[in-house]
Amino acid sequence: MSKQPTMDQAGVYSATMTYLKALKTVGTTDSDKVMAELKRMKIKDMFANEGYIRADGVMIHDMYVMQVKSPQESKYPWDYYKVVKKMNGEEAFGPITGLCPLASK
Repeated sequence: MSKQPTMDQAGVYSATMTYLKALKTVGTTDSDKVMAELKRMKIKDMFANEGYIRADGVMIHDMYVMQVKSPQESKYPWDYYKVVKKMNGEEAFGPITGLCPLASK
């Protein structure tokens, strides 16, 4: 398409491929077995590096604070952003609060 994917498109692709890997591993579409596998596995692809699904169902992964580059700073196509800060997943998504009934207390 000659266009860079958006963060949303990359996230949906990652989620779909992760789900399909879990289905293949457990060999069934049984939701309890698939969810157990999803919570067991590490997610490592173009969207997340060592991501994981926490007990409350939140997918934990690094996040970035970005700044748009000036035209002079951009050196090649799609070179629009510079990283201001990398936040690890625990910092980005915070702790389990205990408010979700699916999370361990």
